[in-house]
Amino acid sequence: MNIQAPRGTYDVLPDQSAKWQEIEQKINDLCRLYQYKEIRTPIFEHTELFQRGVGDTTDIVQKEMYTFQDRGDRSLTLRPEGTASVVRSYVENKLFGMPDQPVKLFYTGPMFRYERPQAGRMRQFVQFGVEAIGSKDPAIDAEVISLAMDLYRSVGLEKLRLVINSLGDTESRVAHKEALIKHFEPSINEFCSDCQTRLEKNPLRILDCKVDRNHPLMAAAPSLADYLNAESQAYFDEVQSYLASMDIDFVVDPNLVRGLDYYNHTAFEIMSDAEGFGAITTLAGGGRYNGLVEDLGGPESPGIGFAMSIERLLLALEMEKVEIGQSNNLEVYVVAMDETTKKKAFSVVRDLRMNGISADMDFAGRKVKAQMKSADRKGAGFVIVIGETELESGNVALKEMATGEQQEMAFEELAGTILKKKSLEE
Repeated sequence: MNIQAPRGTYDVLPDQSAKWQEIEQKINDLCRLYQYKEIRTPIFEHTELFQRGVGDTTDIVQKEMYTFQDRGDRSLTLRPEGTASVVRSYVENKLFGMPDQPVKLFYTGPMFRYERPQAGRMRQFVQFGVEAIGSKDPAIDAEVISLAMDLYRSVGLEKLRLVINSLGDTESRVAHKEALIKHFEPSINEFCSDCQTRLEKNPLRILDCKVDRNHPLMAAAPSLADYLNAESQAYFDEVQSYLASMDIDFVVDPNLVRGLDYYNHTAFEIMSDAEGFGAITTLAGGGRYNGLVEDLGGPESPGIGFAMSIERLLLALEMEKVEIGQSNNLEVYVVAMDETTKKKAFSVVRDLRMNGISADMDFAGRKVKAQMKSADRKGAGFVIVIGETELESGNVALKEMATGEQQEMAFEELAGTILKKKSLEE
């Protein structure tokens, strides 16, 4: 029986995992610099969380969630995104009571959406996201955006485009909603069934429709920018000012609409302009969600965040021909001449590892020549060959593979010598 991975999932094999590890390390380092702390939430949550938090008019809730009944007849859902779970945890664990606000959090982990698999978009995918909850300062909006841009820059991406918009406060959105209904209602029968449902509940989502995006009424739709009240416009102007102060280039797009119901005020997306990336160029997206904490049972706590797909990031690296995860970390390969010297080789490998030195040896019973080829394939920095002569004398030659130079020393001196050479290189 040939069992394969389910459609829309994949295995990260050893030749690719080094790339993931490098990205994850850069995430951890960057979040430490920005003082965002890691949070880990369950992979599945009560379905109601996403219905209330993400919005029951969204494609995610209506079409894409993996929902099931557990043995207690409770409706549970594999998380399709991270913000709702983080906010649920923020409320449940009363993080709003912490003395330092906003609470700055980040997460990395698998998410699940039932949609057509394509390049960089899978049914199980990994998201990195940050949430800053407890501040309505436009400066924190700019900080969140800069963190996302900094991560892409840190891995070597250059062909990036930041697009921002303001979705306004409640007053602005209500005025815009009424204008959208008036605009689309006479011809709503020409639109897909989803858009017809959205007309009364959330007409802003019509603008994000993939089916009817080329309909003439889309281009002529009332712009939210024309309905921003003075307070919303002032807030958006401040966000732009902070981005400009960090020399972060951006484009204001009045048609940018995020696909989740909880967004208001600042919304943004980061696109790849790399050649060959494909029609869907979005790498990351996020925005402000004032009101979400209250919707999930907490006190007034405005927030902002973003999420990015690691798979999409890897695709962008491929399109820009940026190589990561190539660093070799095998420092020493120990060759045993025969079975009588294998235990000594095993002991040397153990001692090197205990001193923080990456070491390996043969476990397939290969001849010396084949072991040397293995050391070369693995990119070993040094090679040690142990035969009867080395056992009798207590000395061994440490060969540097890059230069061919050899240095003889006692077995007890190996670890210290290698560590000294490492410190000189650093």
